[in-house]
Amino acid sequence: MFSMIKATGISRTYGLLKAVDQLSFVVPSGVVCGFLGPNGAGKSTTIRMIAGLYPPDSGFLEVGDVDVARDPVAVRRQVGYLPEANPLYPELRVEEYLMFRGRLAGLAGRHLRAGVDRSLDSCGLGDVRRRLIRTLSRGYRQRTGLSAAMVADPPLLVLDEPTVGLDPVQQVAFRKLLGTLSGDRTVLLSSHLLSEVQSTCTWLVMITGGRLLASGPAEQVLHGGRRRIHARVDAKDAERLLDACRQDPGFSDVTLEDTASQQKDLFVVPASDTADPQALLGDLAARHAVPLRALGAEEITLESIFLAGAGTDSPWSGAAGGEADQ
Repeated sequence: MFSMIKATGISRTYGLLKAVDQLSFVVPSGVVCGFLGPNGAGKSTTIRMIAGLYPPDSGFLEVGDVDVARDPVAVRRQVGYLPEANPLYPELRVEEYLMFRGRLAGLAGRHLRAGVDRSLDSCGLGDVRRRLIRTLSRGYRQRTGLSAAMVADPPLLVLDEPTVGLDPVQQVAFRKLLGTLSGDRTVLLSSHLLSEVQSTCTWLVMITGGRLLASGPAEQVLHGGRRRIHARVDAKDAERLLDACRQDPGFSDVTLEDTASQQKDLFVVPASDTADPQALLGDLAARHAVPLRALGAEEITLESIFLAGAGTDSPWSGAAGGEADQ
């Protein structure tokens, strides 16, 4: 499988702050990749390196087999970049702005015309092509920014928080639009909206503190779409059941959490070949004489994985976001 992005031990430091720290991951060609992390995780710094705006201080970063440090101009030709602050000129008409962006990308003549027409059509902007940008809704301004990123038909689209500021209807429309863009190109979507990434992306890269937390196919990162089993037990029995679950091959991950009462919550993730993990946990509890006060199952979500991996109850309320922090 061809890798559109390959990062190997990349780091980037601002003064005393190490924004990205020995980060390694790959993003295959043709996927919609969710790039997730709390404030201060190093997302924006990594994105700017991928876009060829500056190289890593150390490590190797390749975009489409081109080394970012050796040939950033060639990298920028492969990337369509939509930053969080959408750089529009409100006094221009939509088509004029796309012509301007196409020329900046090196297009001319019939290639420029074809690129503008194609990006207008892909983003559903045909009916507003002659409208002044300042008259457009926020949703259509975002479409215009996306269209500009696509005008030179790059193999990689990098979108930094593209739905920030959109109302719920506009967010749904924009997500549907993103779903039509993969296949021939790779989409890297940076977002703090876990539900958005979970519903849109087929590949995930999750970072915290400038380091990798998890990466791979979305289904694999989400434990193959399996559910985790939840049991509530008396505190005096919790460690006994915890040890039993950890020794049982039917479970791949076991955690224990405190509650406000004299009880504890046990969470187990079943192994891939466990047919009935809820019954297995019930049998284990019975064999070790542990009364279950509650037993149930819940879907494994990106939020639960991120909370567990980041080691904090609220990863999204972390460091305040400055340029270097993100």
